[in-house]
Amino acid sequence: MLIFLDIETTGLETEDKICSIGLVAVDGGKVVAKYDLVNEGKKISSKASSINHITNEMLKDKQKVAECETYKFLQEYNSESTTLIAHNSKFDLKMLAKCGFNYKGQVIDTLRVTKHLIPECDYFSLQFLRYELKLYRDEEKEIVAHNALHDAKIVKLLYEYLLDMASKEEMYVLSTKNVLMQKFGFGKYAGQYIEEISMRDSSYLQWMLANILDLDEDLRYSINYFLEGRV
Repeated sequence: MLIFLDIETTGLETEDKICSIGLVAVDGGKVVAKYDLVNEGKKISSKASSINHITNEMLKDKQKVAECETYKFLQEYNSESTTLIAHNSKFDLKMLAKCGFNYKGQVIDTLRVTKHLIPECDYFSLQFLRYELKLYRDEEKEIVAHNALHDAKIVKLLYEYLLDMASKEEMYVLSTKNVLMQKFGFGKYAGQYIEEISMRDSSYLQWMLANILDLDEDLRYSINYFLEGRV
């Protein structure tokens, strides 16, 4: 079984929690879609609401994650024979682990796979890729960005797009490998080559490594790669 997963959260701070969860499960010719709003006792920030359009009023009487049907479905099919597919899967699984879910099967991370297979993309967010790769052409009419179920459907479309470049097994391997990134996607050097900055301003890169604790894993790997190449 393949399970395409997406979650939305009350924010991006350490104390934030899941506020919605959606999935599309494919098992042979059978397709199942599930979606729930959930309440883990953490108020959603206005910033998060502005992105996912979920409000505290909408969550007021909802169940906890572990009590909802979507989570129960995940638990039912939590086995080595299931492949879970998500965009930035580590984040989703980290948030689910807070709710007691420890996944047993293989994971394909479409974020990392896309970075490996289409490195020329300027950005790698799911919504950017939705338009850059023209995934919207195959969408259902009711698709809404940042709705967990709808984003799970976009992950499915992205996975199917990537299948033209790599097999499921190859994508699994790529999901476990660090990506050597060429350019910065944010900050004062956004759009510039990391290798070039390593030669012009290596002290800034050293500062990033020492002070940005939640630095993207692949960016950290890439900075170290280019810095070590100068030694």
